[in-house]
Amino acid sequence: MCHKLYNFNPLSMETSTLSGLKREDFQSTIQGKQTDLFTLVNKQGHEVSITNYGGALVAIMVPDKNGKFANVIQGHDSIKDVVNSPEPFLSTLIGRYGNRICKARFQLDGVEYNKIAVNNGPNHLHGGPTGFHARVWDAEQLDTHTLVLHYFSEDGEEGFPGNLDVTVIYRWTDADELVIEYKATTDKPTIVNLTNHGFFSLAGIANPTPDVLNLQCFINADFYVPIDETSIPTGEVRAVKGTPFDFTTMHAIGDMIDADDEQIHNGTGYDHSYLVKKKEFKELSYAAKIYEPNSGRSMEVYTTEPALQLYTGNFLSGIPGQFGATFPRRSGICFEAQYAPDSPNQTHFPCCVLRPGEEYWQLTVYKFGNSNGPEATGLSSDIRE
Repeated sequence: MCHKLYNFNPLSMETSTLSGLKREDFQSTIQGKQTDLFTLVNKQGHEVSITNYGGALVAIMVPDKNGKFANVIQGHDSIKDVVNSPEPFLSTLIGRYGNRICKARFQLDGVEYNKIAVNNGPNHLHGGPTGFHARVWDAEQLDTHTLVLHYFSEDGEEGFPGNLDVTVIYRWTDADELVIEYKATTDKPTIVNLTNHGFFSLAGIANPTPDVLNLQCFINADFYVPIDETSIPTGEVRAVKGTPFDFTTMHAIGDMIDADDEQIHNGTGYDHSYLVKKKEFKELSYAAKIYEPNSGRSMEVYTTEPALQLYTGNFLSGIPGQFGATFPRRSGICFEAQYAPDSPNQTHFPCCVLRPGEEYWQLTVYKFGNSNGPEATGLSSDIRE
């Protein structure tokens, strides 16, 4: 199958960054490819740093209401620590299939695929232990705003069918918008569900990083997907109204995270898929917003995807991060834009099948700022450029 390779040719950059991360600490040879650190800088001097190992976000440097900078994404300060992280999905790209597949099997066109990894109880999770988060991507930094990553996933990798040619583009706009664009093609029918597993900490990472319980949260969804005790969807779609899952009015994450509710128990807190309100399929729409009262920082989420997984870092356990920071339980919040979990086995969910001649495409935007209401401030005009 013909596919475009992006040569490793980064722009000349300073060895240190606003976050203190050093480029040389991310340079190594892994899987026969060179790893590196890429830093995107906008006209305000705000930065995003990414490594091409797993496409991991390792720094997002934005100011608080007093102009004080902090890193608001959980990550590591060297390639060795990224590779050996106790949380392998920490702020990485996820594929070939994000979230869970029941009993690590699915059928497609009458063929059963049952060789995918079992790595989450009886189920498959996030592409398996050698999924896209654990691969070295070909990388090209086009300019100070744009990084292009490319990975060719071979037929049969982690048990999935088809050669999948994947491109992910990171862009950092002058309006502090982290734009992530995903594209993929295949040479035989397969399933695709790509996302980014960013663990956001708007208060700033620290030792210990504060929990997210006081974060004010709004989610633009009237329905969510209930799960069983192994975190697989029951098949039901349930209204959020009158439940601990209702974030249609902005309120603190901690208000009901430990409610006496079966779904809260099953997720050990929030680890559920929300169905984003949309006028049409693949519309780039407002999905969520969080606001951290002490710092004044906010983050809005926009996506073309039908669902948004809310995860509140319930299984973080004080793991070490950059420069002595630690990430305790519930110190990070994730908004993973994707198809609903187990969609290959839930035929009434939006279809995640990709066929030859088609292109998988997704656009997700994380916009940082200082605003405390649930209303979206809107995207800049250059998002689709």
